[in-house]
Amino acid sequence: LALVISKALEMDAILWLNLQSNFELDLAKINEKNSIRLSAIGQWQMIKLFIAEKYYKKMGVITGNPVNDIPFIKKVFGIVHLEELPEVYNQPLYARFKKSDKLNIDKINSVSWVKLIKYQATSIAVRSFNANELPLLIADLRKTFTKNKNTIEETKEVLAKYGIKFLVLTHPEKCAIDGISFWSGENPAIGLTTKLKRLDNFAFTVLHELGHIFLHLTNNKSLEFIDMDKEQDNASYKISKEEIEANEFSKNTLIDQKSWNQFEINNPIFNEASIKQFAGKTSIHPAIVQGRYCFEKDFFKIKSTIDKVIY
Repeated sequence: LALVISKALEMDAILWLNLQSNFELDLAKINEKNSIRLSAIGQWQMIKLFIAEKYYKKMGVITGNPVNDIPFIKKVFGIVHLEELPEVYNQPLYARFKKSDKLNIDKINSVSWVKLIKYQATSIAVRSFNANELPLLIADLRKTFTKNKNTIEETKEVLAKYGIKFLVLTHPEKCAIDGISFWSGENPAIGLTTKLKRLDNFAFTVLHELGHIFLHLTNNKSLEFIDMDKEQDNASYKISKEEIEANEFSKNTLIDQKSWNQFEINNPIFNEASIKQFAGKTSIHPAIVQGRYCFEKDFFKIKSTIDKVIY
């Protein structure tokens, strides 16, 4: 046929053969792409049962195209084969996310948040970490919390200055996590959810995760600590040695125990004026002092004019 056309149009037959070859090659590529896409769509039907698909779309980390999204999910969840995905949820670390009548927790959403924040931490670069710089770090954080201006971003800068990665990531629904601490590459990292709207909650959680870093992670880089809302967490984790130590670290880092004991003796009943006076004396934001008072008394419905909002 190429010869007939070439004679009729006085053109070289090889041109027509090349056009036909290019057409067939393009057609094969299209068929291959369609085959890959169809296969990816089928795989995604299984994948979406084990990831927070709605949340990931909202965060803009998946596109809705399974061909592109499947490699991303493998990276986020640290798997090579998709068959490994269900096993991720069987890790002992995530046993606390189990649904129950008491706990309003979605395990898929919670694990998906943890995996995403750990993945995003890999792209953050900070200077090398030196555990001996803790006193300097705490002094800088004290200034940041007391000033309470652009607090989240300044906290990120302070922690980066001392070699600690810091992320704040929107949480999906039914995710009871407040914070997480882990080792990311050559540096420790802290991740918080955006549930922490008050300065005292924010400061306490940052210091709690720092407690895990300096007391536990520096000695064992394979550990990972996930701290949940006090009312949602199970009792056995709350009384674990590591949690108690991190709580003590968080409470006593900005306000030493001796000073606090004296304050409680002098103020057995909540007194806003005394809170403000003690805050000025210890160079700390009064919202953090009130937050500790509520924590110690296990009563968080105290009313006062103290501004607790993060700015």
